Amino acid sequence: MLEDRKQELRERHGIPFRITGIATRRLGWIADPDGLDFASVERAPSPAEGREADQKPANVRDWLKAARADVLFEATALNVETGQPAIDHIRAALEHGAHAITANKGPLVHAYRELRDLAAAQGKRFLFESTVMDGVPIFSLFHELPAIHLQGFHGILNSTTNVILSEMENGLSFDESLKKAQALGVAETDATHDIDGWDAAVKTAALITVLMDVPVSLEDIHREGIRELTTNAVRNGRRDGWPFKLVCRAQRVGNGVKASVAPEKVLSSSPMGKISGTSSYIYFETDIFPGLAITEENPGLYATAYGMLADFVRAVS
Repeated sequence: MLEDRKQELRERHGIPFRITGIATRRLGWIADPDGLDFASVERAPSPAEGREADQKPANVRDWLKAARADVLFEATALNVETGQPAIDHIRAALEHGAHAITANKGPLVHAYRELRDLAAAQGKRFLFESTVMDGVPIFSLFHELPAIHLQGFHGILNSTTNVILSEMENGLSFDESLKKAQALGVAETDATHDIDGWDAAVKTAALITVLMDVPVSLEDIHREGIRELTTNAVRNGRRDGWPFKLVCRAQRVGNGVKASVAPEKVLSSSPMGKISGTSSYIYFETDIFPGLAITEENPGLYATAYGMLADFVRAVS
């Protein structure tokens, strides 16, 4: 997407850029402050065939220094238990003096205040729009709504379970529905985080921590997945006009927040009842707007990429 929007970023937003570092499991740590040819690096079968100018850093701090990075895009896989290694990558970027942009929810749950405060102390941005509902501007929306108080929210934030439940409504078994979701590229090979509600719980915790300013651990969120639902129950729910959905809920209670992730029967004619496939939905309750809802219809991979691109523009403009 950076390459696709390169001309627009330069001409419309005044943002010229070059990619000076790429790090993956396959390629290792590659850096060239003069700029990398992304296409040739992508084709390289091993780190040994990277650019000759590669200074061969061995860790994230050496890599950031070798790349002379101004911005880090962090997109490692979610670690529910610790948020690592994403937290260390973001901390290293901020301490290096670079803006940090992530699509990983873990750092928001396990280290949000530390990283937020570190970014402020360094005069840099720590941004994370792609962590919930892909690139839909949820966090930046509330940034543009000063002095508003979020009382609670509910919604459907996990597309894998949504696809599985939709297929079960059509008569497939749970295992058959999961295999279909995997074949579509929606579900991971190990879909435990989705099926057992961990992904939705982490997203719920991230929204509570950032938007409601209440630190919350995953243990504080009542969590149930969809593993125990049967095809008959799911089909009957749809037939009766009350389909099952994996629903995230949070409500301010005193100085804290009560939160849950669990399968619920919802009215088929309601906004949540109409959510299917890879679509998502969230409904916010605020002291100014009693109801503010956002629906995302069947996003693709570019939607997540766009969230990071938008954060890039926010960070460097």
